[in-house]
Amino acid sequence: MNLITDSSWTLFLDRDGVINVRIPGDYIRTPEQFEFIPGTLEALKTFASSFSRIIVVTNQQGIGKGLMNEEMLHTVHKHMLDQVQSAGGRIDRIFYSPYLCSRQHVSRKPGIGMALQARAEYRSINFRKSIMAGDSLSDLIFGRRMGMTTVLIGPPDIARKNPDYADYNFPDLLTFAEEIKANSP
Repeated sequence: MNLITDSSWTLFLDRDGVINVRIPGDYIRTPEQFEFIPGTLEALKTFASSFSRIIVVTNQQGIGKGLMNEEMLHTVHKHMLDQVQSAGGRIDRIFYSPYLCSRQHVSRKPGIGMALQARAEYRSINFRKSIMAGDSLSDLIFGRRMGMTTVLIGPPDIARKNPDYADYNFPDLLTFAEEIKANSP
């Protein structure tokens, strides 16, 4: 398997279940609840030298449900960004959709709104030279709709059930980062 990129590529990452441990049936509302998946900080350090942009795209319907507000989300994201930077990595921008799944808002993955927001802010993004890494089918559909290479992070169940959506599958971000590093020009 040769996943070859160069420093002109953009990496899109989902958050919950990819960067941090997901809380089943609940939402990360405080920095204390935010726990990096082992190896993620090291992976983000590798990605920092491998990609021109690293962008997080995350559905956060806990806001739409009234279980948290945007200020709480920004506090969690500041904590995440501080930890990433302290470890030598980087995340250039975070886009989030606060809408309920039932609203089917264009900004909510698998809708493409966050990808379009990213390109409006970073005009040099070429979706054919972008990767979407996520742990759910909606992440993969989002990436596929924009013409990105798609990477499933986690067990291969989703990839096996939906073979047209995942180009690659890695158990975690660190394994993915090691593949990127091994194939760097």
